[in-house]
Amino acid sequence: MFTEYKPNRGYDEYFSSCEQPRSSLKPLLSSLGQLGLDELNRNHAAAGMLLKRLGATFRLNDSGSKGVERILPFDPLPRLIGMAEWQRLEEGLIQRLEAIDRFLGDVYGEQKILSDGVIPREDIETSQGWRPQMQGFRPPLDKWCQISGLDLVRDGQGTWRVLEDNLRCPSGVAYFLENRRVMKRMFPSLFSGRTVQPIDDYPSHLLQTLRELAPWTDSPKVVLLTPGVFNSAYFEHSYLAQQMGIQLVEGRDLVCQDDRVWMRSTGGLEPVDVIYRRIDDDFLDPAMFRSDSMLGVRGLMEAYRAGRVAIANAPGTGVADDKLIYAYVPEMIRYYLGEEPIIDNVPTYLCAKPDDQAYVLAHLGELVVKAVAEAGGYGMLIGPHASQTEIAEFAEKIKANPRNYIAQPTLELSTVPSLSEGELYPCHVDLRPYILRGKGAWVSPGGLTRVALRRGSLVVNSSQGGGCKDTWIVDDTTNQEALSC
Repeated sequence: MFTEYKPNRGYDEYFSSCEQPRSSLKPLLSSLGQLGLDELNRNHAAAGMLLKRLGATFRLNDSGSKGVERILPFDPLPRLIGMAEWQRLEEGLIQRLEAIDRFLGDVYGEQKILSDGVIPREDIETSQGWRPQMQGFRPPLDKWCQISGLDLVRDGQGTWRVLEDNLRCPSGVAYFLENRRVMKRMFPSLFSGRTVQPIDDYPSHLLQTLRELAPWTDSPKVVLLTPGVFNSAYFEHSYLAQQMGIQLVEGRDLVCQDDRVWMRSTGGLEPVDVIYRRIDDDFLDPAMFRSDSMLGVRGLMEAYRAGRVAIANAPGTGVADDKLIYAYVPEMIRYYLGEEPIIDNVPTYLCAKPDDQAYVLAHLGELVVKAVAEAGGYGMLIGPHASQTEIAEFAEKIKANPRNYIAQPTLELSTVPSLSEGELYPCHVDLRPYILRGKGAWVSPGGLTRVALRRGSLVVNSSQGGGCKDTWIVDDTTNQEALSC
């Protein structure tokens, strides 16, 4: 099956640099060989139809394809990560979230990290995620980020790095769960003879995390607040509500009275204790944020401040989502925890710094430039793939608003074999594990592996043609052979 497969120059997770299978992958490669490429293609097509029947779609809302619904392209060749390697990543993720949570409590409280000059005050107060309305507030359990999805990548040497922090309303977990369901149904033979860590208990861990935010009652009422059916991630909202057995509500279903939040029902008003919100801060409460919001609940923030309802994640966490603030997380870890980061950042240049800006402008053709508040693969320049016109346009954008841009080296992201048009070829991947933090911390075994299915592309986002894979955490610990032959 892999006779014609040629790994890229960097780190391939199935094959070493001398094109020999990594030892921990040999059982899987044997199973794939027994399945055969023709059968793999047939099952792959059937898997796409199954996902469509399950309603596992996302909605494209860009100007060129407004409102179009698609399934997230699914690739059947799983990604394997050894248990020992995974346990180290878990430690690094928990470490990072602990430092970020302390940073949020500090920056909305005493602001010691700003007074000590570790982070410039201007970088905080000019962030689009900064919410001065949250100053002086302490969320339940002193946790700001209950549900996080951090994006990890492997560089050309196979070293793991954090690419982005997603702390407001991280998406993709429904596809992470459905990928496994489809794999077990369509490719059961690939699981034979190996232990893969289960992931189907994520909804129960999520529900427990949410319930822990309401210590004032023994039976908290939890709801999931969605913007509605036209949101790009509505499938995920309805899926998670169904899996947890909780109500899926819109803002019009809730009302605030006497510093409490109530849900309208056929039997009258029912009290709500915890809101898992999937709408942005600006739309949560027209009395505190955007006055023209039709999606939120008037009076919600007053009830929140009164300690009569919990919101996950806490409003204001978006300041730590800012790609400029991301660059300071290693310093946060040292400042708050007195430790070195277990998982390093990707090296990052801040265009707001004169020396960094000068370097970026001189090397735009070699770098990836990102707008700090954009997501989904938008607002980016990938220098090696850009035209001279695009490079010149980005140079002007950086000069006009340097605070809005960071730059990073063009990483040789690791690759995993993927299937397209009947052929196997190496595709760049990232990984989004999900971290839940209530009274304790829990990390999903694996996460959503996103795949840049366009050949040669580095962009894994679904809105830019990316797809996804199932991620297996396995007992094997030998998949990190030396790159030399």
